[in-house]
Amino acid sequence: MTDPALDADALRERAVASLVAARDRTTLLTSCVDEPDLTAQHSPLMSPLVWDLAHIGNQEEQWLLRAVAGQEALRPEIDGIYDAFEHPRAERPSLPLLPPEEARRYAAEVRGRALDVLEAAAFTGARLTEAGFAFGMIAQHEQQHDETMLITHQLRRGPQALTAPDPEPVPLFTGPSEVLVPGGPFTMGTSTEPWALDNERPAHRREVTPFFIDTTPVTNGAYQAFVEDGGYDDPRWWTTAGWDHVRGAGLVAPLFWRRDGRQWLRRRFGVTEVVPPDEPVLHVSWYEADAYARWAGRRLPTEAEWEKAARHDPVADRSTRYPWGDAEPGPGHANLGQRHLRPAPAGSYPAGASPLGVRQLIGDVWEWTASDFLPYPGFRAFPYKEYSEVFFGPEYKVLRGGSFAVDPVACRGTFRNWDLPVRRQIFSGFRTARSAEAS
Repeated sequence: MTDPALDADALRERAVASLVAARDRTTLLTSCVDEPDLTAQHSPLMSPLVWDLAHIGNQEEQWLLRAVAGQEALRPEIDGIYDAFEHPRAERPSLPLLPPEEARRYAAEVRGRALDVLEAAAFTGARLTEAGFAFGMIAQHEQQHDETMLITHQLRRGPQALTAPDPEPVPLFTGPSEVLVPGGPFTMGTSTEPWALDNERPAHRREVTPFFIDTTPVTNGAYQAFVEDGGYDDPRWWTTAGWDHVRGAGLVAPLFWRRDGRQWLRRRFGVTEVVPPDEPVLHVSWYEADAYARWAGRRLPTEAEWEKAARHDPVADRSTRYPWGDAEPGPGHANLGQRHLRPAPAGSYPAGASPLGVRQLIGDVWEWTASDFLPYPGFRAFPYKEYSEVFFGPEYKVLRGGSFAVDPVACRGTFRNWDLPVRRQIFSGFRTARSAEAS
């Protein structure tokens, strides 16, 4: 029989490590630029970096100090300022935000108290604290805002502020272009992952018919062929809404691309470079991903198809936590955690492949799917409906898999992301699929 004290110690250690890793990353993202860059709004799509910094502290205070520990509010007067649902991003610069140094002091004070709460936590009883859920939720929340802040850094004009080593070079991938995923039932979602969020729950059986899915994400080189073939000028490939958006916004290529003579350049975190043909394409909207797939004679995979390709082990007939199994992600499995500031070349990380041989399902780029963001059968909002429930519906499309900007704590085979189909400032790419019957 397992000693409950040992389990509690392991949970506490994991929670501390996750919270510290998130704060280290937040510090990096908010200390590499001067105060004017922290307080400026670099795009109406994004908050000022200083808003994210104080919002992180405020969420941590509300959930760990108030909800878990029952402590009185430290700064109740700022709750409304940092309520993401009360103020759209475009309005946030006009709010009475805490200045950078005050925001840092506030977040640090909350963190010190939160670690004291964690030290005494029991991890049993209330659902909020069971298996350390609240601490895991807050670590994931901070990492999600770290990814948001990294997006802001990409949108920011000016010299390079962040650096990181490039992924290891790999030989050009020459394996099969697609993999057959057998039809039949599989277990989608989870009821056992302790830090899984409400929209990942509960586990349930899904049936899919046989389909083929790309072995790797679609590359810049492949997408450039679509661009050069006049893909942005041909309404045949676009949905009605997509065509209206492309025409109205004047889109001609992925975000941050520009033509220079015969070649395409891109801007990446303050550096201009030739678009690398072997990397997964990045910064494309759902409309663009869907149009490319039509042009290629294929389609986007449904969310269920994506998850079966990523998690189903046909030999053991079970769903694993990750494509490679149940082990936590390591550097050889996937490009995660802002370890690099770009996707790895297509075909990288063979150790992270699924049992069927599909690669890079976790990390590198978020992958658009064909599916609307909807609840699973038996869904129950927890701990607040604004995390998932208010977004359910046809307006939002599901993305899966995570990007190079996602930390492992906020990325699983069951993790679901969602966004509007026009969005492309996010680190989004895709892979395509086709029904086996059509072969």
